[in-house]
Amino acid sequence: MWGDFLYYIQEDDKPSWFYKKFNIIKMEGNKIILPMEIKKIDENEKDKENSKIDEKNSNKKAQRLAKKTKRILDKTNSKKLVISKNVKQLTNYINYLYSYNYEIVDSRWLFEVLSVKVLNFIVEKKKLQKEEMKVGILVNDLTEYTLENIRIIVKQYKSVKIITNHIEKFNKIEEQILEEDGIIIEVNNNKKMSLAKTDVILNIDFPPELINKYNINDEAIIVNIKGNIKINKKRFKGININNYEIKFERNEDFEGVDFNKYKLAELYSVKLNKKTPYKNIVEIINKDKVEIKMLQGLNCC
Repeated sequence: MWGDFLYYIQEDDKPSWFYKKFNIIKMEGNKIILPMEIKKIDENEKDKENSKIDEKNSNKKAQRLAKKTKRILDKTNSKKLVISKNVKQLTNYINYLYSYNYEIVDSRWLFEVLSVKVLNFIVEKKKLQKEEMKVGILVNDLTEYTLENIRIIVKQYKSVKIITNHIEKFNKIEEQILEEDGIIIEVNNNKKMSLAKTDVILNIDFPPELINKYNINDEAIIVNIKGNIKINKKRFKGININNYEIKFERNEDFEGVDFNKYKLAELYSVKLNKKTPYKNIVEIINKDKVEIKMLQGLNCC
């Protein structure tokens, strides 16, 4: 369905010495296969001098491979790429691809869409009771996805707070939900009290420097939708979630793709259009039986 415009980049499991020596890239349909076995390097086992040599050689190889990749893609007019989990370890190679203005598929936006499923996963894994839980939603820029998820969340949990720097904008949402659903939500920006007794914090778009200004419950469960965030509070011993993975029903859209090589959330996000209305995107997700497979982070499940 999207194969003419999208290319997958993955490693060769067993490249020959000839392919590795001359940086020969193989093509199989819309797959670009790099001639390298990728192994994680234990930096503790290398001295500083060898580290500099390896880094220099690695950068040269990455540059050569990136240039060859670009030559291939220039012939296809393709700018969108899905990168395998192992190839993502090659940061120099990835940085060169970014410098060529390629769009590397990321599944962060889908994390926001799946917020309700994420909370349900936490409830199930931790054996919590929704009617006893206090949820805090940290959000400044409201998307349709987050607005619709808020409408669902407020109906399921004991209390829901929206913490934002744009209180006036969210007061309208507060009034709308009260009028249409008869449910009271709290909108504020109290750094001392807002999150002090909150059980689960859904951080939609607060950056590290902002969320760390708040007094957070020491045992809270935090879900960071946009990226990795470290909680600086020394007493914090809760769960800090920074990533996720999904599972879904395979279908013809992914025929020929090696599911073991790629992050499934990234594979699946390619199927969806970010501009699709919430109702329609949820219908597609439910049809494909998309569920949260795991959450990843500090003290995580």
